[in-house]
Amino acid sequence: MRALVDTHVFLWWNMGDPQLSDRAREFMREATNELFVSAATAWEIAIKAGCGRLSLPLPPEVYVPDRMALHRMRPLPIEFSHALRVSGLPPIHQDPFDRLLIAQCQVEGLPLLTADRHIPRYDLEVIW
Repeated sequence: MRALVDTHVFLWWNMGDPQLSDRAREFMREATNELFVSAATAWEIAIKAGCGRLSLPLPPEVYVPDRMALHRMRPLPIEFSHALRVSGLPPIHQDPFDRLLIAQCQVEGLPLLTADRHIPRYDLEVIW
């Protein structure tokens, strides 16, 4: 099965954070599952690290690709169809990064690994 990994899930997985649900942890460990990380996640991590709101053991430009390779995660670029899909989303969530991840999931037919309690209100499958 394929799935998109939300930013906090990516960070929790890589930091061994106990907030990661058992179901999400099992899904991510399953070698037959295909995990994707959005360019929006890399952008969000870079912004937060750059302004001091996120501490990483390495610079984001090293940490993110290194961790993706280590955990067999594939990049998901932002396409015009993803960006434009955001305009049709109901105003449930105001976070622009999350709205883009939701749009990517809808366009690509991917479930989203996320603990965000607002996201299940959108038309997409959530794994948590």
